[in-house]
Amino acid sequence: MSTDPRSAALNKQIGGNHYKDFAIQPIEIIIKNKLSWIQGNVIKRIMRYNKPTGKGREDLLKIQHEIDLLLELDEDLNRGSSICR
Repeated sequence: MSTDPRSAALNKQIGGNHYKDFAIQPIEIIIKNKLSWIQGNVIKRIMRYNKPTGKGREDLLKIQHEIDLLLELDEDLNRGSSICR
């Protein structure tokens, strides 16, 4: 977890602790790597799916759908160079 004093928000979570208990939270990965919204959703869901407050199979099916969306909607990816990198 970040030692930045501005990271007080990273030290609390509403509705469980499935993100807060990771050494690096999904939001930190998403921000530091400038991931798109849909990439961020895949990251957060894969990190939580098997946690007690995760949604198991539903999370995995959502990940599958989000990847299908990426494959279909990212025209640059279909041409061989993605804007989502």
